[in-house]
Amino acid sequence: MNKKSSSPSDMPSLAANAKPRKVYDENFVLTDAYRDALPDMQNADAQEIFGANVPILKVGISNFKLPLRYITPTSDTLTLETSITGTVSLEADQKGINMSRIMRTFYEYSERIFTPDLLGDILIAYKETLGAHCAQLKLDFNYPILKPSLRSGLEGWQYYQCAFEGKLDDLDRFRKYIHFDFIYSSACPCSSELSEHARESRQVYGIPHSQRSTARVSVEVAEGKHLSIEEIQALCLEGLKTETQVMVKREDEQAFAEMNGAYTKFVEDAARLLYEQLASEPRIADFQVACAHLESLHSHDAVAVINKGVPGGFTGQFDGFKSLIR
Repeated sequence: MNKKSSSPSDMPSLAANAKPRKVYDENFVLTDAYRDALPDMQNADAQEIFGANVPILKVGISNFKLPLRYITPTSDTLTLETSITGTVSLEADQKGINMSRIMRTFYEYSERIFTPDLLGDILIAYKETLGAHCAQLKLDFNYPILKPSLRSGLEGWQYYQCAFEGKLDDLDRFRKYIHFDFIYSSACPCSSELSEHARESRQVYGIPHSQRSTARVSVEVAEGKHLSIEEIQALCLEGLKTETQVMVKREDEQAFAEMNGAYTKFVEDAARLLYEQLASEPRIADFQVACAHLESLHSHDAVAVINKGVPGGFTGQFDGFKSLIR
């Protein structure tokens, strides 16, 4: 009896029923034809959409990291590990985006010196490459500034949590932002007065409570203007005075105690003091400040939010107070 041979038409079914091999083929050679035959679900038609066929405000990737270069006011450059979030809008009838293009496009700029203005160029490339109407980009990094001690003459590096952010809307209007965390000590005015009252009326020694506190300052830089991180730090320091210290000897600790006594502040005071400084800087088009005081008296935190109130700008919405507690 003759065996029936397999015809070419039988081959697809045989291949489909065959058990795949558990092996990585190091000798496999990628060809253009093979690449062109690979499935591309991101560009599938609207029939492949799961759920409601509606637009998506933001879609992309978050926390891909690169060592990027930043410039200082003295024209030096710093190479800092940076966490990047890049997103674009997605219209209805589109299944998805090619996520790798977010990263590949960014890599084309990775050797540049990064400023908020450069984000505009990258966002234009995102819109063109991904066919989106809107795009957004945020770079998170820790920025070092060498800070002197109060009295001992020592110096130490203070690291500030910062972010550059850029937004490009459907009319190609670019807006640039800087986010900056300033950590300071907040001595309670009420506790200070009560301690003094105990000393004066009953000769009882008391210590006013104070705590490590954080202000997250978010500013929109005016079009055509530039603002350095050092300048934002200086505005915060001028407003709040009591920044936490890096290098401390006894004379510095005493000076810090005196400074806290001279500049007691509620969380409401801290927000208003920063408002005063930021509102006086013409290069800042808009701003928002969120403060959190990690209370040493209470088992909860004291918080406040303030903004400039520009139409279409910062809304005062802020829910990330836990992220301010260091």
